[in-house]
Amino acid sequence: MKAADIMTTELVTINSLGTIAQAAKIMKEHNLRALIVDRASEEDAYGIITASDITKAVAQGQNPKETYVCAVMTKPCIVVNPDLPVEHIANLFTRAQIRIAPVIKDKLLGIVSLSDILTKTDCLTSQQHKELVEFSLNESIDDKWQIESESTYENWCSG
Repeated sequence: MKAADIMTTELVTINSLGTIAQAAKIMKEHNLRALIVDRASEEDAYGIITASDITKAVAQGQNPKETYVCAVMTKPCIVVNPDLPVEHIANLFTRAQIRIAPVIKDKLLGIVSLSDILTKTDCLTSQQHKELVEFSLNESIDDKWQIESESTYENWCSG
């Protein structure tokens, strides 16, 4: 299976000049934990804002009604190619310590999440499944990640 087989194609996005209060409201309305941030132009990269980003901003004293999405989002975000095999996505998520990524090939096609991998596939090894479940339960991961071999991830990019 590939990213295109398990991705969610019904997307909800937000403008980078929206406030984090607006982002939180949209997430609540659609029962989401992340939003893709629209590009400002065709040459621009996509961004992503997560519920954790909003929580951290508020905990640091930022006013949700005055803080723009662009101030707390991740940009560029890690994206996956629709042809990337699910096993590689699982490995990427584990190494990059992320739970969600947009699927892009020339344009935004969808979004793939840890939940998609766990619920829509049965191709993970028991060890990969265990690592992803442990990772999904750990909300306080702040370690940086490094890719050991770029050739393994030739179908994904950042930006």
